[in-house]
Order: sequence, then C-alpha cells, then structure tokens
Amino acid sequence: MQLGLFVVVVFLSSMDLTGSSKVVKGKRQRRISTELSQGCARGCDLCSEFNGCLRCSPKLFILLERNDIRQIGICLPSCPLGYFGLRNTDMNKCIKCKIENCESCFSRNFCTKCKEGLYLHKGRCYVTCPEGYSAANGTMECSSPAQCEMSEWGPWGPCSKKRKLCGFKKGNEDRTRRILQAPSGDVSLCPATTEVRRCTVQKNQCPEGKRKKKEEQGKQGNGNGNRNRKDTKDTKSGTKKRKSKQRGAAVPATSASPAQ
Repeated sequence: MQLGLFVVVVFLSSMDLTGSSKVVKGKRQRRISTELSQGCARGCDLCSEFNGCLRCSPKLFILLERNDIRQIGICLPSCPLGYFGLRNTDMNKCIKCKIENCESCFSRNFCTKCKEGLYLHKGRCYVTCPEGYSAANGTMECSSPAQCEMSEWGPWGPCSKKRKLCGFKKGNEDRTRRILQAPSGDVSLCPATTEVRRCTVQKNQCPEGKRKKKEEQGKQGNGNGNRNRKDTKDTKSGTKKRKSKQRGAAVPATSASPAQ
C-alpha cells in the first residue's frame, strides 16, 4: 500500500515539473519574438537590430543592402533601378541585374533599359547599334531591317534560263517588290527586293534554233548535190577519155610505096 502511494506521488511531481517547463519555454519564445519584431519599419513583419528587416509583408519586396560586413533588409513596393522583382511563395525579393550598363532589367540576363547614351538591342547594351540595325524613331532601341516598309510582292515572271524563254527544261523565275520607306533613309538596311526560285517547264525548241537546223540541213543537202554532180562529171570525162583511146588504137598504119 505504501509503495502504491509513493508511485502516485512521484507521478504527480513529474507532471508539475513538465507543465512549469512548458510555461517557461512559451514565455521565452514570446519574449524573443517581441524583441525581434519590436520597432520594425512599416511593411516589415520580422526584423532584428543587427540585420534590419528579415521578412516583409506578402505584397512587398525585400531588398538587401550591404553596409560594411552586414546586409540590411528593406521592404519596398517595387524594386529600384538595376534590380528586378522575383515573386516567391515564401518572400518576394529584389535581385540585382547582371548585365553591364543596364539600368532596368526583366530578368537577371535580359535588360529593358540601358544607361544614358547606350543603345538597347536584344536585352543587351551597346555603344552603337550592331551592323545591319539602326535606332528606331529617335529612340535608343535598335530596330531590325524587318521594320522597313515594303510593298507587296509582284507576280512571278516567266520561267527563263540565261535570258532565254525556250530551249531548256529547268530554269528560274523571279518576282520583285519596292521599298516604300527605309529607317533613317538607308535602303541598305532593308530586306531584298528580288526573290528567285527554280521552275520546270516542258522543253521546246527555240525558233532561231529551228532556222539554224534547217539551214544546216540545207547546207548538208547542197554539199551532197555538189558532190554527186562532181562525181557524175568525173565519170563522164573518164568515159570520153577511154573512147578516144580506143579510136586511136583502131586506125591502121599506112606504109610508104616503093619508088618507081
């Protein structure tokens, strides 16, 4: 019986100690939280005397500024020049642009506005626009040649080859357009005004080719006729020569009569 009473007393004592420790711990956490949050700037939910704001309100961005070896947090409604805002479920942050001479950026490696006197081209900053580009409408942004104002393409021309329209099967056809307006008046920045493509047609003989062929055939015919006439003349002259030789051989020789 005494042993049972002793066990009950020990159990109740342990319960009192546990409860008192929880109360002490809770008071300590409340005291620490009060020390951290006490005197925070507007929009800051959690701060410290050494590092400034540690957590901003959900709609604000936290910007970390270096002060000697310390980083001090500041809560802002939007990020300053040279930074871009990155929203996160935990906390919104201002991150510094990594592009040289960039005043405002969309992301770490894409600039949206360069420092004064520099030209913006595809998220980078340049002293002058790259080759083939020029500043658009008096701004500091480099425009591409595609911004030239061009007319519509004309119809495709006939299929040709070496400026001929016949005597071939495969050739080229082209079409053209005009430059209506060029940036800064420089037409060299505009795209091509002529376009060429391959074409296939049914091969047909050129008229001059037909004439030449007929002339060649006529010359060949004349040559053959002349040759035949010459052969005939040669044959006739040969026959005459043979006949004259035969006549000379048939005449009898006359002998001289004796003197009386």
